[in-house]
Amino acid sequence: MGRLDDNIAVITGGAGAIGTATAKLFLEEGATVVLVDLDEGSLKKAVSNLSAERASYVVADVTDDDQVRNYVETTVERHGRIDTLFSNAGIEGVVAPIVEYPMDVFDRVLAVNVRGVYSSIKHGLPVMQRTGGSIIITSSIAGLHGFAGLSSYVTSKHAVVGLMRSAVLEAADTGVRINTIHPAPIENRMMRSIEEGAAPGAADAAKKQFETMIPAGRYGESEEVGRLALYLASNDSRYITGATISVDGGMSVG
Repeated sequence: MGRLDDNIAVITGGAGAIGTATAKLFLEEGATVVLVDLDEGSLKKAVSNLSAERASYVVADVTDDDQVRNYVETTVERHGRIDTLFSNAGIEGVVAPIVEYPMDVFDRVLAVNVRGVYSSIKHGLPVMQRTGGSIIITSSIAGLHGFAGLSSYVTSKHAVVGLMRSAVLEAADTGVRINTIHPAPIENRMMRSIEEGAAPGAADAAKKQFETMIPAGRYGESEEVGRLALYLASNDSRYITGATISVDGGMSVG
């Protein structure tokens, strides 16, 4: 028996490193997984690499409310319900001080990282309230602390914590649990972008500096984030809702 047998799971940002690592873990534990992302080619590759009949995808821009409604409805049409909604899609923006930060980039980061989560709850929650389940939101260590040069990202990741807390109070008596997870820097494309933005032409030095901020002395792996999502999707966490849970090698202690 798997920890997620018969669980129907939707993962946004499903073609990214954390999304695919989480999907692999979910599938290994018996779930049926629907990946959601913007680029169909990347989604096809992700599903092919997973090599599982219980994996499929829906192309969607999470900033478009109609497309969010569509991936929810499509999942229900295919599988009858949603048990786990992992609202994981996110972008980093650029690295720049507030006084120089491009407003169009700021707006885009908030659209993906906040509106995308808001819309997923708006359309996913009514479906999930019928049977209960787990909504997991990817925030960040930047949702608990401030970081210079990353104002839009930090703002967005703090915002989804407030959204989660409001949603918990509206949904707690329906059997739907809602929590945020807060990764430290993870070995993935996003951190390569942030490193280069922080120190153009010297990304390796920027990475070493970031690593000094982590008591464990290293970046995390996508699978390590996925294992936390797996726990929150499973019945092992059935009494956990409204939590902000770090997966950060001790970074939030400082």
